[in-house]
Amino acid sequence: MEIRIGIVQTARELAIEIEDEQARAAFRTSLESALAGGAKVVSVVDSKGREVVLSAEKIAYVEFGAPSGTRRLGFGG
Repeated sequence: MEIRIGIVQTARELAIEIEDEQARAAFRTSLESALAGGAKVVSVVDSKGREVVLSAEKIAYVEFGAPSGTRRLGFGG
């Protein structure tokens, strides 16, 4: 599943791919806690093993997208 994160005062969004359901649930829980004031940073590890650490104060939005296999390109008739 692709997760897109908007950062305050940044034109581009951060796209992270997380395949593991438990990792997505853990990220969502830590994100909700951080946005409620429980932590200053949020950490997530993507499906390639890269770790991203974000400042909770700078997160504008988070979009949990559809699984990557359902994405369609082009024009349909």
